[in-house]
Amino acid sequence: MSDSTTPHALLAAQGVHAARGHLVLAALSDGRWWTTRDLVRATAVAHRVVVDTLAAVDTELERDGDRVRLHDPARYARLADRPRLADPVGHLVDAYSDVEAELGRLVEAAPPPRTDLDHVSATARTALRRALFLTTRFTTHGARLLCVGDHDLTSLALTLVDPDAEAIVVDIDERMLDYIDTAAARLGRNVRCYFADLRVGLPPAVRGSADLVFTDPPYTPEGVELFVRRGLEGAVDPKNTRILLAYGASETTPALAARVQQRFTRLHLAIEALWPDFNRYLGAEAIGAASDLYVLRATARTPVGRMRGTTTRIYTQGAQAREAAAPLTTADLARIWGDTPPDVCVGEWPTPLPDGVRSVSVAAWLAEPNQVQRAAVNLTGGADALVPRVILVSPAVELVVVVDSHSSHVRDAAGQEGLRRLLGPHRPVRFLRGVPDPRRTVIRVGAASRRPDATTDPVDWLASYLHDRAHGSVASVLRQGLVRLAAHTRRPVNKKWARTHVAEALPWLAGHTLLDLPAHRFSALYDALDGLVAALPAPEEPAPLPTPPGHE
Repeated sequence: MSDSTTPHALLAAQGVHAARGHLVLAALSDGRWWTTRDLVRATAVAHRVVVDTLAAVDTELERDGDRVRLHDPARYARLADRPRLADPVGHLVDAYSDVEAELGRLVEAAPPPRTDLDHVSATARTALRRALFLTTRFTTHGARLLCVGDHDLTSLALTLVDPDAEAIVVDIDERMLDYIDTAAARLGRNVRCYFADLRVGLPPAVRGSADLVFTDPPYTPEGVELFVRRGLEGAVDPKNTRILLAYGASETTPALAARVQQRFTRLHLAIEALWPDFNRYLGAEAIGAASDLYVLRATARTPVGRMRGTTTRIYTQGAQAREAAAPLTTADLARIWGDTPPDVCVGEWPTPLPDGVRSVSVAAWLAEPNQVQRAAVNLTGGADALVPRVILVSPAVELVVVVDSHSSHVRDAAGQEGLRRLLGPHRPVRFLRGVPDPRRTVIRVGAASRRPDATTDPVDWLASYLHDRAHGSVASVLRQGLVRLAAHTRRPVNKKWARTHVAEALPWLAGHTLLDLPAHRFSALYDALDGLVAALPAPEEPAPLPTPPGHE
């Protein structure tokens, strides 16, 4: 190898940026076999830089399949002694070995990442270090952390480190909501989970409720801005809270990071602190399997009001990616609804629509659906998680919902049956796969086949009462329904009785509406209706008529 192509010369040509290559060579200096992926994860150096460094020392490497090691590791041993930046919480980790072990088990057993949601799992140690950072930089005793998305289990990590802290998780992934709820209950930690598609909005009970915010959003400028703004909406005092943001970009693509940071400027957010490579992942080698930790603070000019729903594509992969498949066409419309168009089209539809057909956004429809005869809702392009909620809130006599055929609600019999259970037994549902083409499935929902009778079907009547008031607090609606049911059937029940029995039967229910209640909670909710109806006192006997005077 000539002097001009020696690794020393190559790294010297990189000047101050040679430190990244030095990290790779320092790892190789231990003499072990390494894969490129292992080198990326150990050093937090981007995959491209690792590959270039290995190419520079290619003649010094021994290869075994996808593994490499140095013939003479001692040549670079001095690089292993280079000083490293201090980890802000690294000195605290050893005292929490039991928490790290529990988090390791939790991460191992968690649902696998969903590429369509840009998931990449953080390591258990990263979850612990996030929690330690929160508890040392802030006073978390009695505080509430809002996790805007939580595939990395930061909520559980914080409450394991500080059992006096509380966490709220808002996520679109029903699997993670179920997993976190179950784990929190097992561990006795105060974590509450809410379903939400953040493009539509934040659950009402979550708005203005949190002291701190943590988010590891999709790494698009649009995704970062959306998750940060929802975090601001969730803060008790947006001007004084802090939003902790995990975000990373490869050192080879600084323009991507610049576009994200431009969003902070546009929102007038101050970057109060930034720790490079703080978060480590079991993947994401393109960015070094690492991301930076930002601490953001609002200023007087930061917009902190509620952000309207958006159709912006925020993910990099899957049906909602920026490169998503072509939308529905005008020709598709006739194949979906036939000769008679609906009264209202919800979501993104081709324009112009037929005369007399109104266009409404999904967010607006979920917030305040209109009483119409026929409605058509487009949930293709990655919005299919909203299918049960759209159907529950829609008052239309005939409803058509279009989804991608790979949606979990329609792709197999189990998913279809699960959707039917969420909707209750009286709402007829048909699945028309391949309409208007094989990529789509149409869900046709008819009016309730019958209205349950409070006297003969009290449980079904109570479920129907809930469905008709999907926007209301489930606990409050359930209490009202019990009182009305008791009045129908002449039972001595008052508001206090209803409040006590609902709280005992469903202690986790407070604050939820049917729109943000995680899907795994519905079965417990419906099961509780049987118990609540069974607990109603016996009907009162009609009072005897008074005896007419003179007939004693």
